Amino acid sequence: MQFLDFEKPIEDLYDQLEKLKENGAKSGVDVTATVKEYEQKIAATRLEVYEHLTSYQKVLLSRHPDRPYTLAYIEKMCTNFVELHGDRNVKDDKAMVGGFAELDGETVMFIGQQKGINTKMRQIRNFGMANPEGYRKALRLMKLAEKFNKPIVTLIDTPGAYPGLEAEERGQGEAIARNIFEMVKLRVPVICIIIGEGASGGALGIGIGDRILMLENSWYTVISPENCSTILWRSWNFKEKAAEELKLTSDHMSRFGLVDGVIKEPLGGAHVNQDEMASILKKAIKDTLAELKKIDADTRIEQRIDKFSNMGFFDER
Repeated sequence: MQFLDFEKPIEDLYDQLEKLKENGAKSGVDVTATVKEYEQKIAATRLEVYEHLTSYQKVLLSRHPDRPYTLAYIEKMCTNFVELHGDRNVKDDKAMVGGFAELDGETVMFIGQQKGINTKMRQIRNFGMANPEGYRKALRLMKLAEKFNKPIVTLIDTPGAYPGLEAEERGQGEAIARNIFEMVKLRVPVICIIIGEGASGGALGIGIGDRILMLENSWYTVISPENCSTILWRSWNFKEKAAEELKLTSDHMSRFGLVDGVIKEPLGGAHVNQDEMASILKKAIKDTLAELKKIDADTRIEQRIDKFSNMGFFDER
């Protein structure tokens, strides 16, 4: 297991537990009772640590290297996943994945950013930062789902859309804006779930739907705390303060009415028990789809437009 800095008390207990098990195996002494005591201590310490997480600690959790990404969730929740490739214009963007899959017998279009599970794959996936062709691929898949009257689920996990020169030359801004425009009008149910990082236009490019959900330890805002700190204070040293001021956690988003629900994670984060997390997420998707199917397409579109039009508030005094 990999531990973050603020998880040091938990890491120390795990180290002691491993040494205890090793010593017990070498000496032949029964250490079962002591092992149970340590496991109870670990559970209690984990509860204490995770009850008082700061905003930036939640940001770190959302980036945990063991945290499941889009393809992991699809694999654990679905069967018969058929990945579809390419935007039919430039190339296939590996940072954006999608395709049809069966969710307990129902065909659903899944689309999401994929960061990569090791150094080589992170480079191939461009760390989950999609180019314009990635967003155009996503839109192509959404239109395909609409054609066959299949619901759409997007899984959002990106530090932002790729800001490189080539991306701008190929119309990054237009691609994201086109997706927002088209997603508002889709005649099938659309569920958008932030499973990790939800940064800026990179998230909005696949983030317009009938229901917006967030995992408990994810974040959603216009800029990362590090970049916000760099702009305001010319240094990354104020990233914790920036995270607090940005109000970016799932609790904040829920209170502001910018998301429709928060999905609880296993204690310690989604990476601690990926199977349990996938099961919780699957239930949330199925329940939400059942709710949306009761609403006719025209009403869903009208509610979707009203939902995003009413976000935010203005004070002209």
